[in-house]
Amino acid sequence: MQGIGAAPARVAVAGCGYWGANLVRNFAELGSLAAVVDSRADVAAGFAERYGVASRIWPDILTDSGVDAIAIASPAEQHATMVEQALAAGKHVFVEKPLALRHADGVRLVAEARQRGLVLMVGHLLQYHAAFIKLRALVRDGTLGRLRYIYSNRLNFGKVRREENILWSFAPHDISMILALAGELPDSVHTEGSFHLHPSVADTTVMHLRFAGGVDAHVYVSWLHPFKEQKLVVIGDKAMAVFDDGLPWAEKLTLYPHSIDWIDGQPEPRKALGQRVELVESEPLRDECQHFLDMVKSGGKARTDGEEGLSVLAVLEAGQRSLEGRVSVCLADIVSKEKAAPAREGAPFVHALAAVDDGVTIGKGTKIWHFSHVLKNSHIGEHCVIGQNVSIGPDVTIGDRCKLQNNVSIYPGVTLEVGVFCGPSCVFTNVMTPRAEIERKSEFLPTLVKRGATIGANATIVCGSTLGEYCFIAAGAVVTKDVPAFAMMAGVPARRIGWVGHAGERLSKDLVCPREGRRYRLMAADRLEEVSK
Repeated sequence: MQGIGAAPARVAVAGCGYWGANLVRNFAELGSLAAVVDSRADVAAGFAERYGVASRIWPDILTDSGVDAIAIASPAEQHATMVEQALAAGKHVFVEKPLALRHADGVRLVAEARQRGLVLMVGHLLQYHAAFIKLRALVRDGTLGRLRYIYSNRLNFGKVRREENILWSFAPHDISMILALAGELPDSVHTEGSFHLHPSVADTTVMHLRFAGGVDAHVYVSWLHPFKEQKLVVIGDKAMAVFDDGLPWAEKLTLYPHSIDWIDGQPEPRKALGQRVELVESEPLRDECQHFLDMVKSGGKARTDGEEGLSVLAVLEAGQRSLEGRVSVCLADIVSKEKAAPAREGAPFVHALAAVDDGVTIGKGTKIWHFSHVLKNSHIGEHCVIGQNVSIGPDVTIGDRCKLQNNVSIYPGVTLEVGVFCGPSCVFTNVMTPRAEIERKSEFLPTLVKRGATIGANATIVCGSTLGEYCFIAAGAVVTKDVPAFAMMAGVPARRIGWVGHAGERLSKDLVCPREGRRYRLMAADRLEEVSK
């Protein structure tokens, strides 16, 4: 997507209530506020006068070519409709949490933004807090070791709502942080709640999340609590950390290098003094608004983009179903049952739960499914099918009409020509003698898979090899050297056990394809070619 040039984006803020007022102030101070919208004309007029911008109505903003983007801070039940209308009008969108109230609506919105090449960003504010950014860095660089569990408390007395319960009002920020730290969606969610003020609106909830990687997490939220508490605790096997947003900046993030020693088969806790982590103080909302403007200008992928918002929405919907049914809910029951909006005719389709980095090109008619990731500067041709949990790139080229089934990784140095088939969990290497502790990117060896080749499930292709046109690699085979065109390879290490034709059928002794009747001939011991008609 092209940015809008050197000038900052011109942003209209829709919704000037409690939180919208903060957005108006920040976009004004960043020099980007173009207009304000509110259903209360007097409120909108007051903000317009204060900041020297126009007071507008919603339909006029949608058709105003002088507005590049819209920040939406309306009630949550209006989010899906307003975001959809703004995207349809060609506007970049910043929407306060949650993205929508139904996962199916979120899927549609994310697909629409992607197809139009527009920025869709969700206001998960704490992802832009300096303390959380530092905490996430401590987790990623291994300071805390392997994560064990995470818990978050977001408690206060009021503000009580009726249009949404406490789970939807308070928990999105905590869920967003937990997903960022865990690096994956949970397998299951279980929520318990209490209904003290209204029989259908929960005032307090406790959500428990279980992740496939072994992390457990829980989120406790309440608006019936005697004092305010906003605290995130992260436990690793090397250290622990606490992000307490209620403390002064110098004390917001504390590292506890506690450890457990095993002595004569018994665990012995070793306590250590807490260490304050130095932070650079800044206003998270200002940083969040600036990030949105930067993404609109560059066309980059926002930290809390639509896909991230959709992940949080999936957890929220699972939590709501669990609260209502008093049962644990699998995330697969939320994600897999919601069909993504169809791509426009001829346009590539990227599922809302897939990720595509900057600089990637995708040909028309190509489909990329759940949990796949295409890394920067990769090129995927036309009418390809990329299955679930596939990783491609960076800097990888895949030709037209290729099919990659689930759990395949295409690393730098691997090139697939036209019409290549990669079976489930087949493996490409790019280094001959890998070691985790030794950097060997300079030793990557190229692997070329030529037109029409088939690689079976769980086969391994050792780097530096060329697979000839229309060859067939059997399931589980390990290819350690170049493969001739039309060769059928099997075994460990793989050896040629026969020949196949263009249709993938094994050729008879007279080298005739039983499916198509094409005839072939040997030109040398390892060279087969089709007999000209």
